[in-house]
Amino acid sequence: MAVHFTSDTHFGDPRGLRIDRRPFPDLAAHDAALVEAWNAVVGPDDEVWHLGDFVLGPPPERIHALLSALAGRKHLIIGNNDGPATVAAPGWSSVGHYAEIEVEGRRLVLCHYAFRTWNGMGRGALNLHGHSHGRLTPIPRQYDVGVDPMGFRPVTLDSVLTLRRPRTAKTAPEKRGT
Repeated sequence: MAVHFTSDTHFGDPRGLRIDRRPFPDLAAHDAALVEAWNAVVGPDDEVWHLGDFVLGPPPERIHALLSALAGRKHLIIGNNDGPATVAAPGWSSVGHYAEIEVEGRRLVLCHYAFRTWNGMGRGALNLHGHSHGRLTPIPRQYDVGVDPMGFRPVTLDSVLTLRRPRTAKTAPEKRGT
């Protein structure tokens, strides 16, 4: 079983195409590509922590269909765009605004928002977040796991740590043409 992290999928939200300039011709292609990318890396027994802004706009039936189409056991850390239908949707293993977990021997503090400080920061705990769509300059031990900076797919902790190690946020390939 692997543990994956993601955020800011914004299924059903046309703003992702406009504001974030995601490279999809329309919303249907966007949603289909994100589902396909998710299922390409997440197995049925894997765990996925979605750090907020899962969906915006679709009715409850569509939210349920999206959750059902995505592999793995899914946890939601509520984001600013996650409404009552998203929070109440069947298919979440847990729902909350914040979580502290341990993965691969590392303490993780999970929230939709990036923190200035967090519990265990001085003892090596990492802060994984979303919300900023790859635009926030990180501080040490802080990682944006949103789909925009992470190639439109959930990532493992090892991938997160490896992806940021060799480059700065300003030169990372996730800034594609912006």
